Amino acid sequence: MLQQATDFRAESDALYRLLEPLSDNNLEQETQFKKWTINTILQHLHYFNYAAHVSLSDEEEIVRLLNDLQESHKTGESLVTFTDRKLNGARGKSLLHLWRDYYTDMSHSFHESDPKKRVKWAGPDMSVLSSITARLMETWSHGQGIYDLMGVVRKDCDYIKNIVVLGNNTFGWTFINRKQAVPAKKPFLRLGAPSNDIWEFNEYSENDLIEGSATEFCRVVTQTRNVQDTTLTVVGETANRWMNLAQCFAGAPQDPPPPGTRYTRV
Repeated sequence: MLQQATDFRAESDALYRLLEPLSDNNLEQETQFKKWTINTILQHLHYFNYAAHVSLSDEEEIVRLLNDLQESHKTGESLVTFTDRKLNGARGKSLLHLWRDYYTDMSHSFHESDPKKRVKWAGPDMSVLSSITARLMETWSHGQGIYDLMGVVRKDCDYIKNIVVLGNNTFGWTFINRKQAVPAKKPFLRLGAPSNDIWEFNEYSENDLIEGSATEFCRVVTQTRNVQDTTLTVVGETANRWMNLAQCFAGAPQDPPPPGTRYTRV
C-alpha cells in the first residue's frame, strides 16, 4: 500500500473542489505562471498523470510517449502546444472532469503498486514511489498558480513532507543541472509543519541553515515563489545559493520567478 498515492489523491481532490464551481469561461483565466490558463494547467497535469500511469504497466508505450515529447522539443513545439495537441484541444468543464476521473483511477493503481519497482521516465528510470511523489509535487505546485489567481490561501496538510523530502533530495541536482560544483554539505533544515510539528533534516549547523515554514520551503523548491517573497530564515553561502536556484523538478534549468511576481491575489 503506497501512502503517497493517497496523498496525491487528496491534493488533487482539494484542487478539484476549488475548480468545480467554475464555468468554462472562468477556466480560461490566466495565472501568474507563464500566463498559463487554468485549462493549460489542467491539460499539463492530466497528460503527465496519464504518462506516469502508463509507465506502471506498458514500458513500450511510455518510451513512445517520451520519444514523442523529445521530438516535439526538437521541432521547437512548445510544451503547451504539445499537450493541447495530444489532448485534442480538451478544455473547460469536460477537461476538468476528464482530469478528475483519470487521477481517481490512477491513484488506485499506484496505491497497489510495488513502491520499489523501476519505471521509465524522462532521464533516468525512477521508482514507483518517486513517480507518484513527483505527481503530488506537480499537482501541488501547479495548483498554487490557481489558488493564487482565485485569492485562496491553501490549507496544507502534513503530506507536503513528501515535497520537502523531494526538495532536500534534489539539492545536488539543482547545481548539477546548472553544471556547477555541488557544495560539500547540505544546509541544516528546520521547518514548521502545517500541524506545527518540527521537521529537521541534514547535519545541524548554526552557520548554514534554512528555517521557517515547510510550506514556504516547498514554494521555493518548486519555484512558485522567490525566496525573497517568503519569511524563511536563510543563513550561510550554501543555503543562500541553494534557495536562489532551487529546482526540485526535472528538465532544463529554470529560474525562480522574480521577486513580487507570484502572490495570492486579494
